Amino acid sequence: MKQLHKQIVFLASASAIVFAASCGAKKNTAEKTQKTANIHPFSDLSNTGNWVLNTEVSDEFDASELDAKKWRVVGEFKDGKPTYENEDEPGKTEWIGRAPSQFSGKNYRLENKMLKLETKWEPDFPFSNKVDKVGGKDIPHENITTACIIGRKEFLYGYMEIRCKAADAEISSAFWATGGQTEFDMFEFFGDHRQPNKEAKGMDKELWWSMHDWSRTGKGKTTYTERKNFDFRVADDFHVYGYDWSENGIKIYVDGKLFRDVSREAINNWDDVKNSKGGNGAAENYVVTKPIHIWVDQETFPWHGVPDSKEDLGPNGQVDFEIDYIRVWQKQ
Repeated sequence: MKQLHKQIVFLASASAIVFAASCGAKKNTAEKTQKTANIHPFSDLSNTGNWVLNTEVSDEFDASELDAKKWRVVGEFKDGKPTYENEDEPGKTEWIGRAPSQFSGKNYRLENKMLKLETKWEPDFPFSNKVDKVGGKDIPHENITTACIIGRKEFLYGYMEIRCKAADAEISSAFWATGGQTEFDMFEFFGDHRQPNKEAKGMDKELWWSMHDWSRTGKGKTTYTERKNFDFRVADDFHVYGYDWSENGIKIYVDGKLFRDVSREAINNWDDVKNSKGGNGAAENYVVTKPIHIWVDQETFPWHGVPDSKEDLGPNGQVDFEIDYIRVWQKQ
């Protein structure tokens, strides 16, 4: 799939590369501009939707360093310790991740023209003394470090696409967004399950996506959620996941094919009051109507089980959430 997708992109941009080669000192800039200008959603390669790539929030991850103008790394180290100050909102503290894991600014790398987020067994990490209340239990931050990268630029509506492979362990690999007191979880994959009942249900093949209202009314509660299974394990191979987000609803594409089409009306008709402990009451469920910025991260989900040893994270005590690219298009 990866090679096929790259071939399609290459053919679409071949003429641009030839043109750029004749531009002397401006070759590199012209080539990159023309290549990105000719990339279209995998579900719409002929671009009948008239999509325009938003280069401010898209990234091919083919540079030697992460683009600091586009992304903020949570838990970057200063004086030997991770810090959780939000550079974009001075005075605001970042979320450090759900216990028992904690975000580390060292847990990512750019390799083979991809972004790789790392979950590590790292008991000597300088963990926070904070204790999280999860499922009625007090859980300390210990043993497991994860990664979190947050987009700096916001956008409203468009087609979001990511080509990735989830980490193959009891850890989430997530593509989500926040903004305007809302949260849009495009997916929260869980690459592996050791609980027999969940493994039997194929939860390592599950697409779990949701919306949350973080206003005073919603208090972070779910206003819509859905779980659907693929015919593949999300950690076995790379796949292309596309989200056509508009004021009318959400269309989800997998490897270029329509997988889900959920209208705003259907989302508003979901009984969040019954299904989500009151939800946001009588307010509209379709809360993702304001500019958002993208997150990619890994988290522990104690209710699904967590890695209990270094061996649970592979022979080297590390598993990766591998991201080939993130692209966002908007209408002309």
